[in-house]
Amino acid sequence: MALGITRAVALVGLAGHVVEVQAHLAASVPGFVLVGLPDTALSESRDRVRAAVASSGLTWPQRKITVNLSPAALPKSGTGFDLAIAVATLAGARLLPSSAVEGVVHLGELGLDGRLQPVRGVLPAVAAAVDAGFRDVVVPAADVAEASLVPGARVVGAVSLADVARLHGADLDGPGLVDPVVPARPAVSRQRDGDLSDVLGQDEARHALEVAAAGGHHLLLVGAPGAGKTMLAARLPGILPDLTESEAVEVTSVHSVAGVFDPGGGLVRRPPYEDPHHTATPAAIVGGGTGIPRPGAASRAHRGVLFLDEAPEFGARVLQTLRQPLEHGELVIHRAAGSARYPARFQLVLAANPCPCGRSVGKGLDCTCSAVAQRRYFGRLSGPLLDRVDVQVEVRPVTRVERTSAVPPESSATVAARVLAAREAAALRLAGTGWRTNAEVPGTWLRDRLGPDPGLLRDVDTALDRGTLSLRGADRVLRLAWTVADLTGRDAPSRADVGAGLALRTRGYRA
Repeated sequence: MALGITRAVALVGLAGHVVEVQAHLAASVPGFVLVGLPDTALSESRDRVRAAVASSGLTWPQRKITVNLSPAALPKSGTGFDLAIAVATLAGARLLPSSAVEGVVHLGELGLDGRLQPVRGVLPAVAAAVDAGFRDVVVPAADVAEASLVPGARVVGAVSLADVARLHGADLDGPGLVDPVVPARPAVSRQRDGDLSDVLGQDEARHALEVAAAGGHHLLLVGAPGAGKTMLAARLPGILPDLTESEAVEVTSVHSVAGVFDPGGGLVRRPPYEDPHHTATPAAIVGGGTGIPRPGAASRAHRGVLFLDEAPEFGARVLQTLRQPLEHGELVIHRAAGSARYPARFQLVLAANPCPCGRSVGKGLDCTCSAVAQRRYFGRLSGPLLDRVDVQVEVRPVTRVERTSAVPPESSATVAARVLAAREAAALRLAGTGWRTNAEVPGTWLRDRLGPDPGLLRDVDTALDRGTLSLRGADRVLRLAWTVADLTGRDAPSRADVGAGLALRTRGYRA
């Protein structure tokens, strides 16, 4: 009997768990059994590992091999356990020294030729290993740059299983493979090019965009086709501040698990931007899939912008699934194989036409839609969803005077400086609370810090009495008022700031 032990990491959402990979070799009929709640891709590792060992010039042990992934009650998924299973098996066969591999974490998928393939989630996996006290990590050569972003990790990159065997003291004949696998990572998360100076006119919409950026508020843009809704939304990331160090690590971890992170540029420092097509499914937006759920567009947009263009064209189930992350800033996805928790504190930007033909603006004289068609079209955006969107404005068509104005529009850099100052003022006020932006703060906390003016909330109370605002909407008006005060440099909102917040909240759409 022989036993080989090494380490790997299982990811459940962004949470990494160090797994002890135990390979037991017994003198019995040759065979291979893998236990410890593996999924289908992981169960197939026995064939990949056997072929990779043979291709590397090593002898596959003709023994009864039982590999256990401990803790056995934790679901494991993916192909990143291949390398650890191979190393534990070789250590059990005395082809590698057990003492050299037991305290090392091995991550990587094996090809049939023995080369190491890159895997998803290397950054959070290595971070979990370091937190658990395992600083020595072996990863595929293509994942070295990503793994090296974790402070305290001693990362070694390998091209093939033969390189890993030599690293641990095996004496192999013949040269190693010299062509590492080049990963194919689609650039899904991105930030659009463009500057706010490209937007002509639209003073109200530009102000709404600035307030949304300063307070982290969700935004609804309603207007005719060609009025500039998409252009405005695409420029929101450009006026948002850079991510903090902790935010950058969190965002990069999500992108790593999603398989859309390019480690060549280091951590993701700018707010991400996601604009899924209106045919996207609920799983594509909030995450899901078979086995352990994967992050969707909402999580990839964490600390950035999720833009839904032509929002009424999205499926009702897609829109309703956004209500949880809008309120709590995270997504908990449950599946039969397990549940995963992903952060999803994004800024939602909805763009919509006022009616199917899109010409129901102003007096609406050119609109060809019936009243029923108008109500049915905009009614696809449910009241509970819209009640969670703080800023709601109408984007009016640009006039000839605005298009030919001699006054140049403000650039993104100019607006971003004001946004940063407002964010810093809010951060100073919220220090020690765990909240970072006004959009996250509950209304009770904000109301307790209002000025002594008894008529400060008179307009809000009137809107509540008329039924044009819900109690949740009143709290959101108060958040907007604090953001407007931060932009103007005031310590607390004035009645004018509350009025500005009320206008930003209620002028955008007609029920």
